[in-house]
Amino acid sequence: MTHLFSPLTLRGTTFTNRAWLAPMCQYSSVDGFVDDWHLVHLGARASGGFGLLLTEAAAVLPEGRITPQDAGLWSDEHATAWRRVTDFVHARGTRVGVQLAHAGRKASVHRPFSSSTGSIAPSEGGWTTVAPSPVAFPELAAPAQLTTEQVAAVPAAFAAAARRAVAAGFDVVEVHAAHGYLLHQFLSPLSNQRTDEYGGSPEGRARLLVETVDAVRAAWPDDRPLLVRVSATDWTPGGLEVDDVAHVAASLAAHGVDLVDVSTGGNALAAIPVERGYQVPAARRVREVSGLPVAAVGILEDPSLAEQVLADGSADAVLVGRGALRDPHWPLRAAAELGVRLGELPVTPEPAADVPLERVATTGYQPQYVRGAFR
Repeated sequence: MTHLFSPLTLRGTTFTNRAWLAPMCQYSSVDGFVDDWHLVHLGARASGGFGLLLTEAAAVLPEGRITPQDAGLWSDEHATAWRRVTDFVHARGTRVGVQLAHAGRKASVHRPFSSSTGSIAPSEGGWTTVAPSPVAFPELAAPAQLTTEQVAAVPAAFAAAARRAVAAGFDVVEVHAAHGYLLHQFLSPLSNQRTDEYGGSPEGRARLLVETVDAVRAAWPDDRPLLVRVSATDWTPGGLEVDDVAHVAASLAAHGVDLVDVSTGGNALAAIPVERGYQVPAARRVREVSGLPVAAVGILEDPSLAEQVLADGSADAVLVGRGALRDPHWPLRAAAELGVRLGELPVTPEPAADVPLERVATTGYQPQYVRGAFR
């Protein structure tokens, strides 16, 4: 058995393999609601054999969306829409997690495939963005600085979304503290110039993330994993460096975090040396310092490279993003390339959710996933 296709258990949840789908924004929601697009997008990858699907960023508040077309989880109705997706994914025998997010100063922008770029003015359907300090991200509108009282209210919004994630049927929640969004903005000295208890020292800048994690952990079932995504470096002088974030991750271990999802960048315009596995050294360092399991991401779609990252102890799981957009069945192809036969692959020991057997779709596609087993 390869490392990539060996099970991983976090708290009371077992993932059949360590090939996970990275969260990728689809920019295809209306008023935060997921629809057939998301059902097909995630359903296809569930049939493709991933051990865990992480959804795109789901905003915990309307003003937390990156674009007006982002998904959300700020109302019970949003949870109902997500339930249709999670039921289908569970029927394929796959785990699914939701990424909870607030975009902060990078909110209210045009989606990437729009003919327009930059911020959307309130008069055109956008909104005033918020941030730790009134410092604009390059080429975007200046945000309003959150008051101390407003900052203290952020964890409650994440916690409310986590409670809705339970109703929506998710197996995992991930707190998004990466890519230059609100929680990352608080962590980084590039964007946090506050002098109150949420700024100044590294501990002060990390305070909101810790409070958010505490609130989400209290709202989330004890036997289900809590993940945090971080950007391990800003790739910019004066910004966060890997050891800074590794020590923050170490502090999260005592607050109920089960795995750290290690990415980089996003809080400044920077020259990032993008290449195969370019973020793996950061993941390895966070793992060493924090003592927590980590997931690595960043052009890991070569199955042999993904296997090596796990085999050498750099990470406990790998996240595949763009490669999975090109090939929804990437894990099945990876298994074939690594010489793993389908009959040797582990299966989910218990159904991911209470899904009646008659609701499991049967199609002509082989192999089928029925109650977590290959058929």
